[in-house]
Amino acid sequence: MRILLTNDDGIHAEGLVSLEAIARALSDDIWICAPEYEQSGASRSLTLAEPLRVRKVGERRFATTGTPTDCVMLAVTELMGDVRPDLVLSGVNRGANLAEDVTMSGTVAGAIEGMALGIPSIALSQMSWPVPGHAVADRPLFEPAEYFGPGIVRRLLDIGWPSDVIMNINFPSRPIGDITEVEVTRQTFRDLHVRQAQRRTDPRGQEYFWMGFRQEKSAPADGTDLKAIYDGKISVTPLHIDLTHLETVHKLRAVLGGAPPRG
Repeated sequence: MRILLTNDDGIHAEGLVSLEAIARALSDDIWICAPEYEQSGASRSLTLAEPLRVRKVGERRFATTGTPTDCVMLAVTELMGDVRPDLVLSGVNRGANLAEDVTMSGTVAGAIEGMALGIPSIALSQMSWPVPGHAVADRPLFEPAEYFGPGIVRRLLDIGWPSDVIMNINFPSRPIGDITEVEVTRQTFRDLHVRQAQRRTDPRGQEYFWMGFRQEKSAPADGTDLKAIYDGKISVTPLHIDLTHLETVHKLRAVLGGAPPRG
């Protein structure tokens, strides 16, 4: 099995090392194409207004000046030759990709590009902030992803999933002995706003802003990706990019269909 790896944290990210360990538990035909520098929050951005540079880092290993989407497209169509990958793995992201954040995630976008190219694709993310009673500093951050990742990916491949769907896996920030359950979940939406812009001043006295997230818990419903992670479970969420709200489609057809209104 030929596996392509990418991420949004960059070619030198610790999570990419963990992703390669996961992949090598499944195959020895591993290719890597990742951004030269961090592209967190890039979503499905495609580089159109400037040239892309590709640097060969090692055997079957490339870094590009582009986004995760650029990386997957370039790898599949140009860098890997005539043999396409059988699987795309994107991650392991430093920090969870849950709820509405999946629409901004470069990690999720890397998997979506693989899916768009007709390749089964999985995004993997590791929760990076502590939960009560579990200090992240007491253990390797990516230990849960490395320990449980190969088995979950292998099982998903055995089961299979629709060609227009990606799998979004999130690992909780707990000791591996305390992680006892995988839950198949649905994407949710937070009941509070956690994104923020911090106003700061540089050494020259000029004002700037640093975008980020407040580490505040929402109150998600059972069966959702956020609730599973809060409960210390591994969350597996099937995602797709059809954003159509069908209930509204049906309602609007009854009142807006036919000749367009005028005036």
